[in-house]
Amino acid sequence: MRAAFRFCVVVALVFSLAGCESKFRRYDGPKVTHVTVHKDARTMTLHNGDKALKSYKVDLGFAPEGDKKEEGDGKTPEGSYFVNRRNPRSKFHLSLGIDYPNKNDLAEARARGVNPGGDIFIHGRGPWRPFRWKADWTWGCIAVTNSEMEEVYAMVRNGTPVHIYQ
Repeated sequence: MRAAFRFCVVVALVFSLAGCESKFRRYDGPKVTHVTVHKDARTMTLHNGDKALKSYKVDLGFAPEGDKKEEGDGKTPEGSYFVNRRNPRSKFHLSLGIDYPNKNDLAEARARGVNPGGDIFIHGRGPWRPFRWKADWTWGCIAVTNSEMEEVYAMVRNGTPVHIYQ
């Protein structure tokens, strides 16, 4: 009886520790000087100067063709932005905020009489999308796997330029 109890305790301990590794990784490599996203190719690349450090397949907004014009259009913006915030408690695992809308986006939206939207992030898939069931499911964000987001979160700092192309 006592051996069975010990076995159960050991099994419970192993299962309770499984998956306890931190989502916060360390990165000691070259500085990421800018990020490029090519919407047509569904890729995001982290760069140090002219050298590509790492590339990822991405999911985009649910209506990815063209530039984001207004809130709710499902498009991922195009243009030059900066990482301006970090969310370690994101419901999408981890996230890096992009400073959309910028001055140009705001002026364009004002001229059209619409709300440009906001809250555009590079983020993980969260607990709902552990696998790639459907491409282009976000509301305009750029999504990678949770494991990839842990790497991106460690590598990319606030202030890093993000260039998004069609």
